[in-house]
Amino acid sequence: MGFLRSCMLRRSARTAAGFWRSQAARQPPGREISTTCPRSTVMPAWVIDKYGKNEVLRFTQNMMIPVIHYPNEVIIKVHAASVNPIDVNMRSGYGATALNMKRDPLHIKTKGEEFPLTLGRDVSGVVMECGLDVRYFKPGDEVWAAVPPWKQGTLSEFVVVNGNEVSLKPKSLTHTQAASLPYVALTAWSAINKVGGLNDKNCTGKRVLILGASGGVGTFAIQVMKAWDAHVTAVCSQDASELVRKLGADDVIDYKSGNVEEQLKSLKPFDFILDNVGGSTETWALNFLKKWSGATYVTLVTPFLLNMDRLGIADGMLQTGVTVGSKALKIRPVIEKTFPFSQVPEAFLKVERGHARGKTVINVV
Repeated sequence: MGFLRSCMLRRSARTAAGFWRSQAARQPPGREISTTCPRSTVMPAWVIDKYGKNEVLRFTQNMMIPVIHYPNEVIIKVHAASVNPIDVNMRSGYGATALNMKRDPLHIKTKGEEFPLTLGRDVSGVVMECGLDVRYFKPGDEVWAAVPPWKQGTLSEFVVVNGNEVSLKPKSLTHTQAASLPYVALTAWSAINKVGGLNDKNCTGKRVLILGASGGVGTFAIQVMKAWDAHVTAVCSQDASELVRKLGADDVIDYKSGNVEEQLKSLKPFDFILDNVGGSTETWALNFLKKWSGATYVTLVTPFLLNMDRLGIADGMLQTGVTVGSKALKIRPVIEKTFPFSQVPEAFLKVERGHARGKTVINVV
């Protein structure tokens, strides 16, 4: 009887072992996920603790490294970032109420809990960690992205972004070049294509006027419009005229040589006007659109944050809209000046002075 019992126990053990082996064989292979080193919990970053002028920018070595909270998020090690006019405006408190509503729609947090706040919208870098639902990227991939203004920015060693906000960096671009494009590309593309309704099939021969043509958005817009065979009139200062002509502008108007409105009266009306200047231009620019033709005027200056979803960040636009450095649409990154990470305040001052001739880029690594 004891012998029989011993045989039955051995058989049960073999059966159980076989069951668990078969179950293990049916399991899908484990997904390898890179994790942040537990020893590294802080990182260098430029932050603000309150809104104000340039002196509110503060460098810290003790900003908490971002973590993945949602399965579709990605952590990027920042190699290069850039400074846009919206960063200067956000530093001064522009749009704070609207952005805090986006950050905290249920009004759970108290006033000022967005601080310390990291600015910077553009990033080019390398994926360090992926959430469980991220399928298109893996650690080690070189990527670029535009970070929405209600999220922590890119002037830091690491940044966490939604997977829909990231795209693989074109191999033809360096990190410095790539960091100059995402935010202005999305802004210009949204204005031209999503609002203006222009594309490569309906743009031939269209007359386009770009006010503030030598800045980041303007230089990108010129190249897109010329790639689509539009006739482009660029308004900028005389010392930027050579730049915009090299990018393809057909006519160049120097706003310093006389009244722009008077100079435009000698030209034919336009099908599309992109206004990167705002202010007084909004009072007369509409007069230069073609009458009764569906012509469009788009301003990116006011009210930018109120029209953010329509004119600014659009999730995944880099993945679906613009192919940079390919045969489809070749865009030349226009970089006016590059600063080291230690000189972020100087970069802000430069952008704040205006009269841009392309983008201001920060090399973080």
